[in-house]
Parts: sequence; C-alpha cells; structure tokens
Amino acid sequence: MNLDNKKFVATENKSGLSSNETIFHYFQNGTTITGKYKGGAIQEGFIIGKQTQDSEIKLLYQCLTTEGELKAGESTGIISKTPNGKLKLSFDWNWLNGDLSGGKSEYLEIE
Repeated sequence: MNLDNKKFVATENKSGLSSNETIFHYFQNGTTITGKYKGGAIQEGFIIGKQTQDSEIKLLYQCLTTEGELKAGESTGIISKTPNGKLKLSFDWNWLNGDLSGGKSEYLEIE
C-alpha cells in the first residue's frame, strides 16, 4: 500500500492535537514517506518516515501549534483498507518533548 499524494483526517485521536479539521498530506517515494499537515490546533506540521512492511509505517513528526508551542513525536502505524476502498491509518504514538504522553489515533483517507 502506498501513501503517495494521499490526504487524511483524524477520525479518532482523544489525547492528541490533530482533529477532523487537520488535513494530513502524505508523499511516498519507495519506502520513504514525507508529509505535511495543518488545521485545527496545528499551524504547520511536517512528517518524515519509512514504510517498514507493506502495511506498516514508522514516522517522526513535528509541528507548531496555533498557540505557538513546538511539539515533536513518533509513531508506528498500520495501513489498512476500509470496505469502500479508502485507506485507513491506525497509530500508536507518543510525544518526544513536553509531557511525553502518547495514545492511539486513526485517520481516514479523503479526496
């Protein structure tokens, strides 16, 4: 499964900053994944990572919040398909600065 030029929104992220107002735009070249995100509480965010298996990815991310806070984190994700053929990302993640908390989140592909 490939994330090149795919966009996603959060459908589940109780303890994180991203919401259904945050648009994630991924790019993929081989196993290298990059991306950017913004919206909601995120003023600007960037992603770098890699695909480790056909359905598994590992990402590092950093963002500037609308309140001026710099945040950085890491995640391991599973790529799956919904019954209607859209991609779904399911992450276990944690912050690398601040309170070092973490959680689980899910994102669904949008047009």
